[in-house]
Amino acid sequence: MATIFEKIILREIPATIVYEDDKVIAIKDLYPKAPVHLLIISKKVIPSFQEMKKEDFSILSHIALIAQKLAKEFKVDNGYRLVTNVGKSAGQSIFHLHFHLLGGNNSDEILAL
Repeated sequence: MATIFEKIILREIPATIVYEDDKVIAIKDLYPKAPVHLLIISKKVIPSFQEMKKEDFSILSHIALIAQKLAKEFKVDNGYRLVTNVGKSAGQSIFHLHFHLLGGNNSDEILAL
């Protein structure tokens, strides 16, 4: 069964897309935890960071590059978090590799995530 992110990539369900290329798609989070809360999602289906294979690691540098680009575009490049949850016990609820880019305030909210 396809994850919600696969359905977004395939345009089967709507999302607010802020960036897309052949490797990733970035969307606004539906339930933001910060003024800027974006999800940078691998187009290749990889269940989690821990399940990445050696040949998948190049996606990490690409995600880092896109995170820098989006942080600048959304004017949070002076302070943001880039987070991925690994496993249910760490809060992962969608088993498709993605990173949260959170920024836009200086409160403890972002640090507490």
